[in-house]
Amino acid sequence: MKPVLVFDWNGTLLDDSYALLQTTNDILTHFGHATIDMNTFREHCDVPLSVLYRSLGMSEDEVTALDRDGSALFHDIYEPLADKSDLREGARRVLELARREAASSIIVSNHIVDPLRSQLRRLGINDYINDVLAFENRATQYKSMSKGERLRLYMKNYDLKPASTFIIGDMPVETDIARNLGLISISITGGFVSEARLRAANPDYTINNHHELLPILQRHGYFRNA
Repeated sequence: MKPVLVFDWNGTLLDDSYALLQTTNDILTHFGHATIDMNTFREHCDVPLSVLYRSLGMSEDEVTALDRDGSALFHDIYEPLADKSDLREGARRVLELARREAASSIIVSNHIVDPLRSQLRRLGINDYINDVLAFENRATQYKSMSKGERLRLYMKNYDLKPASTFIIGDMPVETDIARNLGLISISITGGFVSEARLRAANPDYTINNHHELLPILQRHGYFRNA
């Protein structure tokens, strides 16, 4: 049986931590709040992003105003910055290897499908990804089905086996999803949250870049000739 690799997108495959930090700081400045550094960002970052904004001192009225326009302010700042972001170290190699080995690579994200697919095409990896599970548009972002529920239904529809499914993410939520669905969880540092927060969620493995993913897969009996 071939493995299934389930990747988070932002901060996991896409190296956009600083893009999100800058977006957060521009939003804080817009509402008259002090900016933050990367360490502070990684200690507070959570989803939905309204949790992050509240933890940084934004009021309910400010968070509501930001959400009222479908987060246009966020996307207008973030998307041009994301267009300059590259893949995380080793990500392209892992995706190429997975395609060569006929393994499935799936993205499960809190982002929106169309801009995410646009980034896949820009980076030349659209053909490496079997499916993208994400929000349909800005209006449904964080308001419709959760990442975990999307993945659960997808696995049921395609009869994917938890024992051969790996989820790789840069936030504790991916470890929680793995625990709920019986998957193998791999946390990657250097994304949106601190290493301490990642380890506190108790994933099965913690890696610093995607090159370190291959030995884990081989330990489970996959990609042994890679």
